Parts: sequence; structure tokens; C-alpha cells
Amino acid sequence: MLRRRSLLALAGASLLARPALAAGWPERSLRLIVPVAPGGSQDIVARLLARHLTDALGQSVLVENQPGAGSNIGYEAAARARPDGYTLLAGSDSLSINKALFPRLGFDPLGFAPVSRSVKVPQIFVVRADHPARSFTEWLGLARRQTLAVGTPGNGSLAHLLGEVVQNASEVRWTHAPYRGGALAVNDLLGGSLQGVMINIGAVTDHVRGGRLRGLAVSPARRTVALPDVPTLQEQGFAGLDVVGWHGLVAPPGTDPVLCRRLNAEVTKLLARPDVAERVAALGMEAGDETPEALGALIHADATRWAEVVRRARIEAD
Repeated sequence: MLRRRSLLALAGASLLARPALAAGWPERSLRLIVPVAPGGSQDIVARLLARHLTDALGQSVLVENQPGAGSNIGYEAAARARPDGYTLLAGSDSLSINKALFPRLGFDPLGFAPVSRSVKVPQIFVVRADHPARSFTEWLGLARRQTLAVGTPGNGSLAHLLGEVVQNASEVRWTHAPYRGGALAVNDLLGGSLQGVMINIGAVTDHVRGGRLRGLAVSPARRTVALPDVPTLQEQGFAGLDVVGWHGLVAPPGTDPVLCRRLNAEVTKLLARPDVAERVAALGMEAGDETPEALGALIHADATRWAEVVRRARIEAD
């Protein structure tokens, strides 16, 4: 009985301590681990969030790029950090994918405390502007008659997995050409080495608007604000297909949910600003406004979804 009372007392003290921790936080600078190299859309969004949170919290939020191993170097560093509210991680849809793609990790990609799906990142299929196909349906018709090569930002990327879903649904196969980064794939498409690229929309928005590339299909259920003239995959026969990536914030496992909600509220305020909304739109992305709980549910649902694709297509990490 005494032991039970002691445990209950400790549990009660822990619950009471959480609001106190949140009330006094932050008392020093924070670090934001970005698991990719500088320059890409995920890094740009992370730095945008860091600047705003620095102003909102009254403490510096310092960005640390830790790229490599499919983002797992940065992910593991964040997973092993103290859950005290002073370490944040720039998360993305690869958290869900990596759970299946790297089965022997020393940490759980699904174990992070969700904070904010700050932006939604549609995927797009593009070809050169002089390509004969005027729609994705026409492109598939060509792919039925000849072998075509499609580039993606990498093996196991969201674009790669989306391509596998489309191939399975259409019963049309193409040659997958994985690159170490989307820019390299786009360069080869422009140079004529590829017949298509599946990629996040922000990587090619300027090329499509400038007339160098043609968008044939976007992955969300609805057309995107960035490129409203590009039809969805659903419009072209892929009923029910709705795939949207994301960039945002998570925290080390065990981080106080009170802090996560505080950070979520600050990010929501940021994304509601007209100048920030314009910046996000210029990147081809859309603001997200879900709660931490909604992001957590999304991460787990996507993990189940992509695990089946990885298994069926026998995808292995490089």
C-alpha cells in the first residue's frame, strides 16, 4: 500500500510539474535540428520557423543541419536529445517512410512528440515543355508502348513511393531513376536524359511558370494554389488517390505536450501572416493548421500506408 501511495504521489507531482515547466520555458536558446542539407524546401521552411520562434519566444532558435543516411543522422540526434523543450526537429513525411525503409534503426521514427505540420507539400509529375504528351493520361499511353525513364529525388522518397502507387494502379511500368536530390533529376529532365520527373512541387514551380517544364498531374485531391492549371491524378482516372507531403516540427520523445501545444500556437500565428503566406505560396506549398494530435495521427497513418508500398514494391534503402 505504501509503495502504491508513493507511485501515485510521484505521478501527481509529475502532472503538476508540467504546467510549471511550460510557464518558465524557455530560459535559454533552443536548437532546431534540420536533417537535410541547406538550401532545399525543408531547410527553407525550418529557417523561417526558427526566425519567427526566436522573436515569439524571446530566445534564439539555432538551426543545426545534420544531413545524411536518408535524414536518419539528424533524426537520431533529435531522438537521443533530452525532452526538455530545448531541442526541436524539422520533421517531414520521411519519418513515416523511414519506419519501413530502415527496419533496423536505433530509434523509433514514430516516437517523436508531434508539434506542427507547418506546410503541406504536394507532389507533381512534370515533363519538358516540348514533350508530346499534353496530359498524364497521354504520357501513360506512351509509356505503354515504350520504355520511359522517370526521375525522383531518391530511392524511398515520397515521390518514388507515389510513383509505385501510380504504376500499380495503372498497370504501366517505367524505369525508376533515383537521384541524390531533386535538383539533379530536374537538370537531367531539362537536358533530355529523362522523360519525366516525380517531385515535390516547390522544386519545379518556377520552371513550370517559366514555360521550361509542363506539369501533367499533381498528387493532392484538389488542385494546388501554386499551379492551379495542372490537373490532379484523381481527375485523370486515379480515384481516391490523395498524397501530400509535409514539413514541420516535432520534438524528442517524451517532450511535454504543453510545450508542443505552445509551439503549435506560435507556428499557427506565423502562418496566418500575409507576408508568410505569400512566401509559402511562392515555394509552391500550402500552410498547415492541424493540432499536434492530428499530426501524430497522420504520421502513424502514413507509416501504415507506406509500409505496404515498400513491402509490395520490395524497396530497399540505398
